[in-house]
Amino acid sequence: MPYIRKNIGRILKNNAYPGRGIVVGKSSSGRKAMFAYFIMGRSENSRNRVFTAYGDEIRTEPFDPSKVTDPSLILYSPVKVVGKNVIVTNGDQTDTIEQALKEGHCFRHGLMGRAFEPDAPNFTPRISALLHLPQKATGFVYEMSILKSAEKTGKKCNRFFFVYEGVNGTGHFLHTYEKNGDPLPSFQGEPEAVIMPNDLNEFAGEIWENLNEENKISLVCRAYDLKTGESEQVIFNKNGR
Repeated sequence: MPYIRKNIGRILKNNAYPGRGIVVGKSSSGRKAMFAYFIMGRSENSRNRVFTAYGDEIRTEPFDPSKVTDPSLILYSPVKVVGKNVIVTNGDQTDTIEQALKEGHCFRHGLMGRAFEPDAPNFTPRISALLHLPQKATGFVYEMSILKSAEKTGKKCNRFFFVYEGVNGTGHFLHTYEKNGDPLPSFQGEPEAVIMPNDLNEFAGEIWENLNEENKISLVCRAYDLKTGESEQVIFNKNGR
């Protein structure tokens, strides 16, 4: 069976609510490691957010602090850097992975003690990625994970881990929900293989323009030159900060 890569724009255009999503891969030229992380929301509390950069770290912050009703699951750092490792997640497990790496442990070790979010009845999956930035482009490897409820009551957790060797022009897309619903159905299967461009602005634009206009909130995309380590970044906020 041939290896099929999908167009990320088409995937998003046909799904009104994939929730939170991570895309990681290698540029078509093979010179860059790239990632994207986006958030969507249906409630006023969830939509009242922006992405803000603090050096290499990205934080979700309230657009209007007076409207925040519950910050516990909506305010966190989705992106942090530890040495040559870039962490991307949809929750405070970013901090858990960061601590594990600093203690000499691995991505999987950090997540084995975590589970899905306690937001019954959705039990939103925790999705995470780790980019390992090497000294040369041929060594680029990235890991992805999803932690989700094993059954309707939220008493058991299934933990899935994926490891990818970078392939020119190929990335993988992991998101929290299969589609819109009530309750929201968790993502099923393994991350979807997608086509990766070479230009960061093209990559960011394709994602942002195809996210559902009503539900999209923020997007961050970053590219690292695998030879020099230099990075470039694009952030879109619907709330316009």
